[in-house]
Amino acid sequence: MSINHIVTPLDSAILDSKEQYVFYHKKVDFALKELIVGVQQNELCTKQEVVFFKQYCDLLLYSIEAMRIKYMYDEEDNMKVDVTDSGFPNYLEFRYLYNDLALRDSHLTKLKDVSVLQDEFLDQLLRKKQHVSRDKLFQAASIVYYTSVQQKYIFNRFVQGKIIKAPEDSKAQYMTSWSFYDVSLNRPFVCFMYFDYDGKDPLKEKEEIYDTLKAVADRKMNMDTMAYGIDRKLKNVFPKALKRIDIGAFHNVFAKDDNDLTHTILEAISKKEVPLEAYALSFKIHQVNSGSTFTEGSFFSKQTLQNWNTPIKKGYVFAPHRIIQLLYNKNPKIMNKLAKPPFQVSDLKIDKI
Repeated sequence: MSINHIVTPLDSAILDSKEQYVFYHKKVDFALKELIVGVQQNELCTKQEVVFFKQYCDLLLYSIEAMRIKYMYDEEDNMKVDVTDSGFPNYLEFRYLYNDLALRDSHLTKLKDVSVLQDEFLDQLLRKKQHVSRDKLFQAASIVYYTSVQQKYIFNRFVQGKIIKAPEDSKAQYMTSWSFYDVSLNRPFVCFMYFDYDGKDPLKEKEEIYDTLKAVADRKMNMDTMAYGIDRKLKNVFPKALKRIDIGAFHNVFAKDDNDLTHTILEAISKKEVPLEAYALSFKIHQVNSGSTFTEGSFFSKQTLQNWNTPIKKGYVFAPHRIIQLLYNKNPKIMNKLAKPPFQVSDLKIDKI
């Protein structure tokens, strides 16, 4: 395990009430759905990339909803939201989900039968006219959690997409995608690779391709470093373009990072200039393309590698209209460096929790 894979829960804010879990989930759910629509409307990705991007975001949303169910009535453990430069759940929360569900059967045998718990609920509410205790609510939530949440849909540290034919307008034969949750940044990333293949069918080497991507492209790094690492390890694969999407930071009331945009929103919330639901979402796209090729190695072990052009880096921000105005007023230098003016998304309004 490399140093990049060491994780810690220390830089985290703890959600410790039902209201916080519901409020946080609604914020993340709303912001990511707005992001998916915004990415498509503003053509930041191709049609095929949008399809994959939405699938990875759906896994992320599914996992966060599972966390909400798991922790809502738990008096012993609390969900942790990263406060460094993310605003998303700490990576360990995804790991806990995955490990929990691997022991699903063992946990279910320790829980009460549903019919017994239903009778206890009815007795408490109708005969005794009392609220159901948090202990029983936790038991009910645990039953829902272990019977309905599926391990295969949890956003893992690395999620591999399939190899498919590249769209006709791309300058490559094939494309594949993958996503990862950088454990040092606690942010999700989505990647696309367009490539040619020296052979008839790259699916014959798909396991080697997938293993290579998981080994050398599973965390944030310089794009040309990532591209060279993939190119060097796969002799029959000739990458032509790599694209990486960095989702976050999610600037909102739960974040406590050093990001200037987060501080601007937190200060405005504290002064009641904007509502508690105020948010913005940073979004970055880094891309690198192959310019030419060169041959490396001896006569008997030659390998054709790519010369990579200078990586292209573009930053964007998605935010409601009032927040865009606020960010321009307080952080004009940052906002003017964006690849495009901020993209307006809908306001989030939560009346009741």
